[in-house]
Amino acid sequence: MRFIVWLLRAFIFFSLFAFALNNQHVVALNWFFGHAWETRMVFVVLAAFGAGLVLGVLAMAPSWWRQRRLAQRSAAPVAAPAGPAQAPAVPATASVNDLTDARAHGI
Repeated sequence: MRFIVWLLRAFIFFSLFAFALNNQHVVALNWFFGHAWETRMVFVVLAAFGAGLVLGVLAMAPSWWRQRRLAQRSAAPVAAPAGPAQAPAVPATASVNDLTDARAHGI
């Protein structure tokens, strides 16, 4: 399995490397008020990818923080019961048919 993962990583790396080699043309990004930025296309694509990555992480951060707070609250220590644990009482009306029906329904 590790070998397949490394083959996949190598494939992705060489695909991106070939993409970078094939896109070395100079492009001009025209900004507002007449400003222009000329650079190679691979840098423009890399900058767009990085900006998308940062925006995605910033969009997910509030929900990550909320989930982390909830997990920390639920992991708080719970007070142990004072007495010894007792088995729940079985109702006197339970019959064999009740148990069969419960097993049939997956309960």
